[in-house]
Amino acid sequence: MDLESLAPPVLVQTVDQFKKLLHDLSKQPRVAVDTESNSLHAYRERVCLIQFSTPETDYILDPLALDDLSALGPIFANPRIEKIFHASEYDIICLRRDYGFSFSNIFDTMQAGRILGRKQAGLDRLLEDKFGIKVNKRFQKADWGVRPLSRDLLLYARLDTHFLIPLRDLLKAELEEKGLWQLAQEDFAMACNPNGLKSKPEAPSWTRFSARRDLTPRDLTVLSELVAFREQMAARLDRPPFKVLDDDRLIAIAKGAPSTLDDLTTIGLTSRQVQYWGQPILDAVGRGVESPLMKRIPPRRPDDAYLKRLDKLKNWRKKVAAQMGVESDVVLPRSLLLALAERGREGYEEIMKYSPWRAERFGLQILKALGDHDAA
Repeated sequence: MDLESLAPPVLVQTVDQFKKLLHDLSKQPRVAVDTESNSLHAYRERVCLIQFSTPETDYILDPLALDDLSALGPIFANPRIEKIFHASEYDIICLRRDYGFSFSNIFDTMQAGRILGRKQAGLDRLLEDKFGIKVNKRFQKADWGVRPLSRDLLLYARLDTHFLIPLRDLLKAELEEKGLWQLAQEDFAMACNPNGLKSKPEAPSWTRFSARRDLTPRDLTVLSELVAFREQMAARLDRPPFKVLDDDRLIAIAKGAPSTLDDLTTIGLTSRQVQYWGQPILDAVGRGVESPLMKRIPPRRPDDAYLKRLDKLKNWRKKVAAQMGVESDVVLPRSLLLALAERGREGYEEIMKYSPWRAERFGLQILKALGDHDAA
């Protein structure tokens, strides 16, 4: 297929254009969706593009040009409109984080491909296999927050949704043919509430290093000051923390406890880093050297019963996955695996209600792995 012959996408940047988009989407039985974010280029990631495709039109919505996108909420939540994503988890997490959207009735082409046993279920591979289309990946790490967006970026972005509807139809037919459509529907329903949205207790950034045995309590104390400096600088410059100083450099500074700018150069900082941030880094090191020692936070060790159940479940699903020709988490997703290992047989009914297909096909085997010796 000649991609150059495709009609150009419709760029949505005004309120009137947004209203026309909503009118069109609300009439559709299914809509392809994708997003582009700027996680590699900003301190606080945000959604910078939302792409939609219907059978007739490709749209590229510019969220940075509009103040209120709440009217999209009913589209995403409408169970009568199927939303087709590829690798939906990240898109849904970002859209819920930035706009509070909720989701129902999705189809994930990547998960469909994985259920069908495809070892390489990336969109580029699926498009090449199904439509003979080769997608150029050179814009994968583009800064989608830059405006104006070039024509090449817009055309690249539209390809992420343009073929999803016909791809969905082909994959659904395969799923039905192999008796896997119910399984796919269950996974799509679970994907509407990705695990990445579970609330986690906020911990200081430095604590993720505390399990490293090569760091002394004093190293960790210096590191805590360096991490705080990096966060402040990243926020001020609006760039990801790793683009200020990477973790390896922070650890080298913490362990070396430099006291001069020349010491920083020896550790491996560039002349520009030393010029702009050398003194604040030395100040952070000084505070860390003088501060009371940070207490190492040991990781919470699961109890032996949990570890035993987890090991048995993992071994079981690995064997079944090999028989089915799929990845292990297709047999039993990680969320269900961990919940079953945590709660054991007592939680089986409640946990497996989210996947009746798996309960019917694997229920006795799962119970046996959990220690139900009557289930043979």
